[in-house]
Amino acid sequence: MESREQVEPHVVWAVVDSGIGPLLLAASRGGLVNVVFHATDAVRDRAVERLASRLGTEPVEAPGSPLLAEAIRQFGAYFAGERRDFDLPLDWSLISGFNRAVLRELASGVPYGQVVGYGDLAGRVGQPGAAQAVGTAMGANPLPVVVPCHRVVESDGGIGGFGGGLETKRKLLALEGVLPEPLF
Repeated sequence: MESREQVEPHVVWAVVDSGIGPLLLAASRGGLVNVVFHATDAVRDRAVERLASRLGTEPVEAPGSPLLAEAIRQFGAYFAGERRDFDLPLDWSLISGFNRAVLRELASGVPYGQVVGYGDLAGRVGQPGAAQAVGTAMGANPLPVVVPCHRVVESDGGIGGFGGGLETKRKLLALEGVLPEPLF
């Protein structure tokens, strides 16, 4: 007898609204695999193509997928100010080596409402003096917001760079109480 059970695709994605604009969330059976800022149609299309190339499977738009349901719920709660951290399985397959070590340390060691310097984070992974490499790791982060690269700042108090744009970084830091809310 042939089974007609619905098989979940290997990678699913959806675009969700957030306090910082539309986000593309993508998940595999291993967990959340990608978060993409400013997910307009063109950005979304490039992100889906990049995922297909990197993961070797065609991502499927599936906003109702069980693979995405909890991530969508937690993102909504975070941007509503009702959640301070994420408790989601993460698929780290898009990142490796030093970058993965730095991002894992960031995810586990820099809580909501706190920041860390690039050099301090380098030291935490046993590579003092690798502040620029930490900056590169932040730029390669496939899971921003969940792996909070917005919490990494310059040692002199500057905000530093951010792949989602400095205004997005400011909004995330304001949401977490690190910076004051913008006046307008």
